[in-house]
Amino acid sequence: MSTILFELGCEELPPKSLKPLRDALQASVTEQLNEAEIGFDSIKAFAAPRRLAIRIEGISDKQPDRSEQKRGPAIKAAFDSDGNPTRAAMGFAKGLGIDASELITINTDKGDYVGYEQIIQGQATTELLPTIFQTALDNLPIAKRMRSGASRNEFVRPVQWAVLMQDDAVIDATIQGHQTGKQTRGHRFHSPDYHEITHANDYEQLLDDLKVVADFDKRQTLIKNQVKTLADEVNADPIVPQDLLDEVTALVDFPIALRANFEARFLQVPQEALISTMQADQKYFCLTDKAGKLQPYFIFITNIESKDPNQIIEGNEKVVRPRLADAEFFFLQDQKQPLFALTESLKTRVFQDKLGTIWQKSERIAKLAAFIATLMQQQGRDINVDETVRAAILSKADLASSLVGEYPELQGIAGTYYARLNDEPEAVAASLQEQYLPKFSGDVLPQTPIGICLALADRLDTLVGIFAIDQAPTGSKDPFSLRRSAIGILRILIEKQLPINLVALVEQAIKGYSTSEGSKIAKMGDTFTQVMAFLNSRYRAMYTEQGVSVDTIQAVQAINPHMPLDFDQRIRAVQTFSELPQAEKLADSNKRVANILAKSEVSVADTVDEALLSEAAEQTLYQAVQQAQMAVKPLLETADYTQVLQTLVSLDAPLSDFFADVMVNSEDAALKNNRLALLKQVRALFLTVADISELQL
Repeated sequence: MSTILFELGCEELPPKSLKPLRDALQASVTEQLNEAEIGFDSIKAFAAPRRLAIRIEGISDKQPDRSEQKRGPAIKAAFDSDGNPTRAAMGFAKGLGIDASELITINTDKGDYVGYEQIIQGQATTELLPTIFQTALDNLPIAKRMRSGASRNEFVRPVQWAVLMQDDAVIDATIQGHQTGKQTRGHRFHSPDYHEITHANDYEQLLDDLKVVADFDKRQTLIKNQVKTLADEVNADPIVPQDLLDEVTALVDFPIALRANFEARFLQVPQEALISTMQADQKYFCLTDKAGKLQPYFIFITNIESKDPNQIIEGNEKVVRPRLADAEFFFLQDQKQPLFALTESLKTRVFQDKLGTIWQKSERIAKLAAFIATLMQQQGRDINVDETVRAAILSKADLASSLVGEYPELQGIAGTYYARLNDEPEAVAASLQEQYLPKFSGDVLPQTPIGICLALADRLDTLVGIFAIDQAPTGSKDPFSLRRSAIGILRILIEKQLPINLVALVEQAIKGYSTSEGSKIAKMGDTFTQVMAFLNSRYRAMYTEQGVSVDTIQAVQAINPHMPLDFDQRIRAVQTFSELPQAEKLADSNKRVANILAKSEVSVADTVDEALLSEAAEQTLYQAVQQAQMAVKPLLETADYTQVLQTLVSLDAPLSDFFADVMVNSEDAALKNNRLALLKQVRALFLTVADISELQL
């Protein structure tokens, strides 16, 4: 058992790709070692700005030997009547380089054959490793590879050196066009020269001494701890997004955190703009107070141990000041006119060539949002329709602002700031930011009633319009994020407990495209059908992400509920039902009922003639159905679907007895049709919740 060390030294690797490259390298090497049956105790990948490395401890020296059985001709063809080998046997033996006397008999189900069992010697690990590492490098997820100088070897960045060692010895190989050795390089500034690695086990400690923390995770932990310490000194909380943390970790070999300041006057600017520019442009960690309000500090990570840190701090303060001043300028410039005045320029800004301007979209959103607000009022929600219309008209105004022009991610957020400065009602101002929620899977939903109306109206308008011009998503292409929008609509209606019918919403959204000059939608019926089908198809994606089984979703989709909240209640009821001991049997019985009814050649009546119920089992089932119908009626009125299915469990035994004792397809047509009518009532009872025949239990 020994330790293997592999290191590839490069020019600075792309910081956003470093962590994925490290993980992919380790995964590929691990997979290849397992395929080659090379045992090892542990494997660890290292990644720093100028290197990718792998250390494998306790690795076996060679592959295990394995036996391989070769099968030749049948015994009857291999030996003559005197037991002497035939030409067939001798030819087989010659092909293996052995004498015919060394052949053995192999017994199989199809008869006996001659054969030979040979031992295949395992290859030495050191012979296999160069190919394993080169293959792993070739398979790394690199979008665009490059060549350096005259070399024909391609990699994400020019390669400078390669290390491949077994314990203290070099494994001779050529990887990425470089002869392997045992010399590495330290920190670009603190230890730029080559240094010899005396033993593979010494790799990490040697680099630590050379001011390189090679372990990505260890380096990241150092950054987090230093940032927290500096933040605690000013009683603040750092904003540390994981993506930014990964990128900063990939930019430095030897992280040292420093805290700097900026002028407090910049805090009048929307803090989202300040945070955006400091994070995206400068890779700084911003600080807030305990209430989440931005503080006039930032923390940055330097890659050098300076004798005078103040010079570095002052340099960063000098660099960030103009960026914050730009944000301040845009913010103040926008305030020279009220937010509503910005809507004028929306009349010339195109939303989509065939769907008109952003101003026209705002008008459609206003009509649809007012419709939704009225429905919410009727349901007892506290919402002002006039304020909803006002919010909708202002909803896209900040797209014409200088601040959003410079920081597109602030759309909605800037509008909220400007609306408050213009003394718009708080319900209106807050909704301008909320209209874009949820922005991604699992994101928070709008909280205010007007924000809910705007979020729904905006998504529905886009959904209907894009389908109307035949730009629906295809395959993986979804340039307008319609799948995300559809799930957002469903989530809002479900999680905000809004009993609103999708049919009414889609129809109203389509009407919004009609003007005095006609409709922008040529085929309203087709558009309605396509949008409804698209929304219904999103249930599967949404619920499978929550861990709901596909058959449960299909059971509810089979009856096509048009109200998302109602759909969700049915899903939960079927989930609960599926856990009952009678569920499997009832699901099978429902399948049987559905098949029998589907094969009926005549129209099945809705009512049962009690006088024709001649068998005891069908009489018992009829009585059970009658009782169930009465029991579930009030439950359906309150949409208590869970209790409905709990009640219908009582049909398990009567239904089983019916199938055991009663011939449905009686020769007497009257009896047959009456029994079909009884089964139709059974089927109808379950379909009040879902088609449980779809369940795979």
